[in-house]
Amino acid sequence: MLKIQEIREIIKLIDQSSIEKFSYEADNAKVVLEKGNNGQTVLPVQVEQVEAQPVVVAPAPEVKAQPQPVQEAPAAVVQQAEVVHDESVHEITSPMVGTFYAASSPEADAYVKIGDKVSDESIVCIVEAMKLFNEIEAEVSGEIVEILAKDGQLVEYGQPLFLVKTN
Repeated sequence: MLKIQEIREIIKLIDQSSIEKFSYEADNAKVVLEKGNNGQTVLPVQVEQVEAQPVVVAPAPEVKAQPQPVQEAPAAVVQQAEVVHDESVHEITSPMVGTFYAASSPEADAYVKIGDKVSDESIVCIVEAMKLFNEIEAEVSGEIVEILAKDGQLVEYGQPLFLVKTN
């Protein structure tokens, strides 16, 4: 099966190309990715099992359930983009579909709060996908001006998580 990093790279390549649909089959599993209506988001459309195998069947309902929230997320993103016209404000976006966590554990303090200064290598949150916890870096230096995701919220690929006013 594909590793999460390989899936991310495939999503980026499809997003940047004119390919509308991508299908991959290996290890008794099939993955189909299809571009959304706006041409900017690549959505997992279907993961189906080629052979009956109980271990692979469990994730399939979760993947099929995710397109519902995807339809709501772009509307919120568009509304936020209309509000922010400042060239010095950078959006930190989610590199994958997963669960947003503001801290490394429920007892720990959040990685960043509004008003915190960050560098391009500062960890701002974690996005958990398929039981892998991926630390997300700021990618720019500046000050956190808005946190757009809530702790424990499901986030989509490319969804804005933070707004950073760059130096």
